[in-house]
Amino acid sequence: MTKIAISHLGLCTPLGKTAASVLSRLSQGDIGAMNNRTDIIPDAETLVGEVTFDLPVIAEHLARYDSRNNRLLLCAAEQIADRVARAIAEWGPQRIGIVIGTSTSGIGAGEDALKVRAQTGAFPEQYLYSQQELGNSSDFLRHYFDISGPCYTVSTACSSSTKVFASARRLLQADLCDLVIVGGGDSLCKLTLNGFSSLESVSKGHCLPFSANRDGINIGEGAALFTLEKLTADDTSSVILAGIGESSDAHHISAPHPEGLGAIAAIQSALKDANLAAEDIDYINLHGTATQKNDAMESRAIKQVFGSTPPPCSSTKPITGHTLGAAGAIEAAFCYLLLSQESSRQTLPPQIWDGIQDPQDPSLPLVSQGQSAEVNYLMSNSFAFGGSNASLILARNQRGKK
Repeated sequence: MTKIAISHLGLCTPLGKTAASVLSRLSQGDIGAMNNRTDIIPDAETLVGEVTFDLPVIAEHLARYDSRNNRLLLCAAEQIADRVARAIAEWGPQRIGIVIGTSTSGIGAGEDALKVRAQTGAFPEQYLYSQQELGNSSDFLRHYFDISGPCYTVSTACSSSTKVFASARRLLQADLCDLVIVGGGDSLCKLTLNGFSSLESVSKGHCLPFSANRDGINIGEGAALFTLEKLTADDTSSVILAGIGESSDAHHISAPHPEGLGAIAAIQSALKDANLAAEDIDYINLHGTATQKNDAMESRAIKQVFGSTPPPCSSTKPITGHTLGAAGAIEAAFCYLLLSQESSRQTLPPQIWDGIQDPQDPSLPLVSQGQSAEVNYLMSNSFAFGGSNASLILARNQRGKK
C-alpha cells in the first residue's frame, strides 16, 4: 500500500497562525484564546475560542466567496501556497485535489444578511446564498489555487475534517491525484451555538472534559490545511499518515453509543490500518467535548482498546474550544507539530480541568502540566452526531530525519 506523506501545514487557530506560537501555547495549556461573548446566545454570556488576529482579505475576483469561514481558510491556504504552486508546475492543475471538512461554511454571512433584511426589507447587495452552502469552502479553494482536480466537501459534523484524510488517501492511491489539499474550517455563528444551547450542551463556564463537574462544551473557530502526497524513498517530510479508521454506528442522532462501540471500531480500524498494536501509540488527542455522554463513552472506548495502561491523553478543547467541523484538522495539526520537531521528546498538551475524576467513568491517564514523552505515533479521535466516527494516526517519518 502506498504510504502518504503530510508535507506542509497551514494554520489559523485561536492559538495563532505560526507553528511556533501554536506549539508554544499548546504545550503551556494557554487558555487565553477563550473569550466571553454576550452577543451570540440571547441573555447569556458564552465562552468561545476566537481567532482575534486580522484575517487576510479575499481578492476582488473571488468576492462571491467572501465569508469569515473562507477568510479563515485563506489564512491557512497562504501558508501552503508555495508547495501547491510547485505541484501545479510539476504535475498540472488537474492532478491536484481538494477535500475540505466543514459544518458551518458561510452561515455567519447568511445570519448577517438576514439581520440587514429584517432592518431594511432587502438582503445586502453583496450577499449570495451560495456562501452558506457546504461546498462553498472547497470551491473557494479550487478557484484560489486555480486547480481542476477532484474537489469536494465532507460534512459529517465533528468528524468532518478527520474523514478528509481517508478521502485524500483514496485519491492518491487510486492515482487520481499527485497532491491533495485537505483540512477544515469552521467559524463562530449563532446557528450552531444556539443549536447546542437548545440541547443544553453549552457549558456555563470553562468546559471540563472528563470531570465529574463537566456541564457541556465551549465552541471555537479556526482552520487548518495540509498537503498530502505519495511518500517516496527520499522524501524528507517529517510526518506521515500512518492509519485511519472510520465507523458509522448510527446509534442516535445526537448521542453516542453508551459503550462506545462505534468509537472502538474506528480506533481498532486505525490501529489495524497502521499495522500497529495499541501499546505503540505514544499519545492520544481525545475528542473530549466535556458533555456527559461523550466523555463517558470515550473513556470506556479507550479502556476497552488500550486496557489498563492507556498512553497519556488529553482533550485540547478547553484551550481552543470545540471547532466542530474543523476540530479534526486542527487537532491533527497539533499532532503534526509535535511529530515534526527535531527532538522526539516533546511536552504534551496538558489536560485543563479541575482534576475531579467522575467516579462513574473509567479513569484515564490525563496529561499533567509540563509532562513530556517520546512521540513517534500519535492518535487523534473525532466522534460526531449520528455515530460518525473517525480515528487518525500520524507517525514520525524516520527517513525524513537527519
